[in-house]
Amino acid sequence: MAAYSQDLRDRVLRGLERGEGATSIANRLEVSLRWVYHVKDRYEKKGERAAQKLGGYRRSRVAAMEPRIRAWLGAQVDMTLAELSERLAEHGVTIKTTALWHQLDKWNLTFKKNSARQRARTRRRETGTGRVAGTPTRA
Repeated sequence: MAAYSQDLRDRVLRGLERGEGATSIANRLEVSLRWVYHVKDRYEKKGERAAQKLGGYRRSRVAAMEPRIRAWLGAQVDMTLAELSERLAEHGVTIKTTALWHQLDKWNLTFKKNSARQRARTRRRETGTGRVAGTPTRA
């Protein structure tokens, strides 16, 4: 969704300067009353008439802590995301586990479990199963 035009913002501010009520401005320009108050507050507090930039790149909260996080994971390889986010909270950085996972994925840090726990079923023999045709594999 795009921001409202600068012309519309200027018309809201001109209406307010003339002493027109916020409700009548909202009705006349077909915008929400809340948006009129938002434009007014922003102009009064910051002196800004233009819209803020939409979207853009945000730096991760843990980007500066990459060496420290790598050291933690090097010392304790089986640390879970929840444990890692708790440890970060102790250092003053609050981050949700999904955001933490995305950042670790960017750094190519993965949480692999050992192969014995990761398997869903037992491995078959390398040379073949030796089953008789027509017999079920499970009892």
